[in-house]
Amino acid sequence: MNLAYVLGILIMVLGIMLSVALHELGHMIPAKKFGVKVPEYFIGFGPTLWSVKKGETRYGVKAILLGGYVKLVGMLPPAPAGKPDKRLPNGELGLVGQARADALAELEPGEENRAFYSLSVPKKLIVMSGGIIMNFILAVVFLAVSISVVGIPTYTSTVNSVATCVTTSPTGTCSKDDPVAPAHEAGFLAGDRIVSWNGELMNDWADVQRAIAHGGSAPAQVVITRDGHEQTLAVTPVLVERPVLDASGRTVPSNDGSIAMEQRPYVGIGPSLETVRGSLTELPHMTLSATWQTIRVVATLPVGLYHVVAAGLGFEERSANGIVGLVGVGRMAGQVASGGSGDIPLSVRISTMLSLLASLNLALFAFNLLPFLPLDGGHIAGALWEGLRRRIATLQGQSDPGPVDTARLIPVGQTVIWILIIMTLVLVWADIVAPV
Repeated sequence: MNLAYVLGILIMVLGIMLSVALHELGHMIPAKKFGVKVPEYFIGFGPTLWSVKKGETRYGVKAILLGGYVKLVGMLPPAPAGKPDKRLPNGELGLVGQARADALAELEPGEENRAFYSLSVPKKLIVMSGGIIMNFILAVVFLAVSISVVGIPTYTSTVNSVATCVTTSPTGTCSKDDPVAPAHEAGFLAGDRIVSWNGELMNDWADVQRAIAHGGSAPAQVVITRDGHEQTLAVTPVLVERPVLDASGRTVPSNDGSIAMEQRPYVGIGPSLETVRGSLTELPHMTLSATWQTIRVVATLPVGLYHVVAAGLGFEERSANGIVGLVGVGRMAGQVASGGSGDIPLSVRISTMLSLLASLNLALFAFNLLPFLPLDGGHIAGALWEGLRRRIATLQGQSDPGPVDTARLIPVGQTVIWILIIMTLVLVWADIVAPV
């Protein structure tokens, strides 16, 4: 594990802290604006490492940097009139009653209007959606910087590697019986930029691949630039057996179950990976595409967890497009920062790290949309139901039914918390035994 690998993990930890901090600010700022009492704003959980009190709010950092919270007084309303909370046989308040008491404990006499439950429905929606919106904005910012400032990682028409032979060895090692690779024989060198292939202009590596595939084994005239000067190379591709791939790049099985093979033209050149700056006009499409993919993963969470467990048990391969835990995210960040084998340009590493941070914020955005307490989506769902209930009461000429008693859902919220804990542990296990 080199220094760059560790630096990548630290950058990701800082990125998570920043995302959590701004998420909680997204709740706190409008809450304070609307007069809600906010006694605590902390990053992390567990023992307090540092804190300072400014005004009525204590700000600080705790030891376990896996989240954060902002404490809004009165998140749970008082028990409805005539419906007191149940007590235990010893007279103490039960789970719901104790949670309600804790939520109202820091309200001083005369501060009832500073409780979250006293806000109007629109204000509740603004406060509870503020964190989600903040994560979405962060994702857009990270993507915008990646696209327009650093650039998008792209395989270009510049040659990065030239094979010396045509070999079937899994390691790529040449033997004395292997024929010379066409590119080596034609005189290609690393750093050559391919300008055209048989008269067709080449803009990127995809163009080069298409030109080779369409040309078959016929001789080709290739114009390159080397050291600022153009020259023409003559190359004759050879046909080699390669696996048949589907649209997603996976191998296709033949009728007997083995991997299907086909004859494809081979030259023996590899592309350079570089960053190419794009236009911000690409941002809406990239954001919508990434958001939709993230929402789809979150919406199919049970199925995704099934495949993660199956991969951990060795029944299938871990999908690169599936769910990844904190250990997996840290490993990805380390690999991105260290550049794998070390030949990945710094700009590509920065762009990939920005995309990773954008994906993290989109995951927080999509996950918090789930309509279950204690997630933001659960409070949003409660506020929407409150607004609908009040509208129905108004249309029927009835009195205001008051805030929705979300405290009754505390047992459900505890179940959700245990599910989240179990899911986190499963993902940590899978990230270790079956890494992406």
